[in-house]
Amino acid sequence: MKLSEHWLRAWVNPALSTQQLTEQMTLAGLEVAAVHPVAGSLSHVVVGLIVSTLPHPNASRLQVCEVDIGAKILHIVCGAKNCRAGLKVAVAQIGAHLPPNKSIKETTIRGVISQGMLCSSHELGLEEVSTDDGILELASDAPLGQAIYDYLQLNDYILDIHLTPNRGDCLSVQGLARDISAMTQQPMVRLPIAEQSVVIKDKMPLNVMATHACLHYSGRIIRNIHSQAQTPLWMQERLRRSGIRRIHPVVDVTNYVMLELGQPLHAFDLTHINDEVCVRYAQSEESVHLLDGKTVRLDSKSIVIADKRKILALAGIMGAADSAVTSETQHVFLESAFFTPESLAGRARYYGLNTDSAYRFERGVDPAMTLPALERATQLISEIVGGEIGPRVHVKSPIKSIEAIKFHPTQLKKRIGLSLNEEKIKAIFNRLGIKIQSIDGQTWQLIPPTWRFDLSLEVDFLEELARIHGYQRIPVTLPNSSLKFHVEPETQLSRTRIHDLLIDRAYHEVINYSFTASRLQKILTPQKETLNLLNPLSNEFAAMRSSLWPGLLNTLRYNQQRQHSRVRLFETGLCFYYHEGTLVQKEYLATVASGQQLPEQWGVANTPLDFFTVKSDVEALASLAKKNIHFMPGTHPALHPGLSCNLHVDDEVVGYFGALHPRLITELHLTGPLFCIELEISAITERPLPHFKSYSKFPMVRRDISFWVDKKYAAQTILQSVNQHAGPYLYRSFFFDVYVNEQESEKRSLALALCWQHPTRTLTDAEVDHLMKVVISDLKNNFTVQLRE
Repeated sequence: MKLSEHWLRAWVNPALSTQQLTEQMTLAGLEVAAVHPVAGSLSHVVVGLIVSTLPHPNASRLQVCEVDIGAKILHIVCGAKNCRAGLKVAVAQIGAHLPPNKSIKETTIRGVISQGMLCSSHELGLEEVSTDDGILELASDAPLGQAIYDYLQLNDYILDIHLTPNRGDCLSVQGLARDISAMTQQPMVRLPIAEQSVVIKDKMPLNVMATHACLHYSGRIIRNIHSQAQTPLWMQERLRRSGIRRIHPVVDVTNYVMLELGQPLHAFDLTHINDEVCVRYAQSEESVHLLDGKTVRLDSKSIVIADKRKILALAGIMGAADSAVTSETQHVFLESAFFTPESLAGRARYYGLNTDSAYRFERGVDPAMTLPALERATQLISEIVGGEIGPRVHVKSPIKSIEAIKFHPTQLKKRIGLSLNEEKIKAIFNRLGIKIQSIDGQTWQLIPPTWRFDLSLEVDFLEELARIHGYQRIPVTLPNSSLKFHVEPETQLSRTRIHDLLIDRAYHEVINYSFTASRLQKILTPQKETLNLLNPLSNEFAAMRSSLWPGLLNTLRYNQQRQHSRVRLFETGLCFYYHEGTLVQKEYLATVASGQQLPEQWGVANTPLDFFTVKSDVEALASLAKKNIHFMPGTHPALHPGLSCNLHVDDEVVGYFGALHPRLITELHLTGPLFCIELEISAITERPLPHFKSYSKFPMVRRDISFWVDKKYAAQTILQSVNQHAGPYLYRSFFFDVYVNEQESEKRSLALALCWQHPTRTLTDAEVDHLMKVVISDLKNNFTVQLRE
């Protein structure tokens, strides 16, 4: 939120410099992220009066103006449409310097000498974007010759304040002033708001159907406003310094009161309202054309303001274009309402909207401000555009009373380390509007003010005391506690060790959001039921991730689009999905790798990454965890059917590994080759307890077998069967050759090495021959192999 420092100091003016004030606000949780001057230095720019205008003799669109600046008369050529005699204007004299680097000199324009320039808001640096409004029009009582810098009070600063979501009460001048008054113990100016005199009897019938969402709804009719009136310059400047452009005097008033009191309001053109104003839930697929030009289709969860024929506004968010106040409007209906934060939470984002009104309602607006804000807006409208004021109509639903909250002053010392006497505590609570209902020994009953939605627990009041007293004034004490080493069982493999292994193998760790796009997730893991968010930040973060691959592939694409061809990434984190109606949260480790096997160099030719290179990464993880991870045939929707497998531990699928499907590589705009791994982190973090085993001093015996076998049998399955039947002294078994004959297309030849070693003696040939017979018999019986001679 942006705000003028002068405007803020009109409410509370502590004896602090701008820097001191912003520092104290930040220390109290009202972070001032930036301070900007309102305007640059404007030398030799003064208030002037256009005495007369004559058409330019050589240019039909220009006028020659006689301008009185108090000390002298200047002749200035001007082309603005609103240039006219009797108008007070900002005059840049010869020698003036305007932002950014414009110097004013005497010039000749189409044969006529011009002794200065009549300035627009943009030329003075007051507006970032140039408009067609022409030169800046000043009030008729602006003193001639006064420096424009002093007249417009440009010795001001814009405070850019970043508030946490719980402090919606400070989204106004009044709210900030209230907190600053409590911090600095300076009195705050109370805005006198009186009920406005009623001139006409016209009333608008109100029908509040959404009673649980709209607890207050009030409004009044104002007829015969002056349609040609202009928003006063002082209000324009306060709105501009708050980042709000001027639109129409009535609309400007509603924006001004919202900034001043924190209560959003809306004004409708009365002639476009039929019979009544109704607050109701939208009907499914009902649509509305909004002020920003967007047409949105509504769902049944949205609240609307409507008459008997059409929707007038998306409640608490934005008005409809059909009922907007325009320069032709003569009669208005002014509304002020209180919508509960729960009813509007996320609704603006759901429709891709972002408005000041929704921002405030979502965080909580003071329900007690509904009527005062309506009266304040009525007062300003009457002063600026006149009009005949009708009676106020108000519909109020029963509101749950604010319950007292127990508070124990002794907790202040225990939890925060701060000691304050009871009088000091009472004074701070009083300045914050917190009522002390009763005191019973060390138990106080506190009632938070209506504008503080965030005070619901005892610790909230403790925080308020520390905040207002000053966090910087809390005594500094060193912690006093015993230090203990955390027990790290050897059966648990730490995440750090796993990360170090992958980093050693050229992977880089990434940390992605736990949210992802629903469409991407359905493409990669269609077999898992997605958990969609009710109020997503955007469509790209609409679902809780059921796999780590979506985030990793997005990061990979980001790097590939920036000319990083060799990329290896890994991530560990929770994934979320439904399984048989139950929400499952499970931690996974996932990797993606693309590009060349090795970095580009002169000594080794470039070789693309392949299946077996990445397979070695899985084997390294298995070796680290002392686990037997088996690579078994399997299919995954996101992986290439001929270059993928399931990862098994003890006959249970714990993950997947393989090349990303070529269709997905194209669809996701990636560059292959690309290989992915994902497995449950528990499969490699839990390992057997290490124990010592002495090496055998006796020789190892190796025997090789070569045989033909049908391709339908997986090599891993054959190896598992051999390991089971080769006896207890089998040290190692592995395949060392594969041969395929074109004439035997359904078979392949595998060469298997078997190594035996006894711990206490040398194995005899007879023992090894017997074991070989057992293995060969098993291979023939289970896999119908044919031995090669």
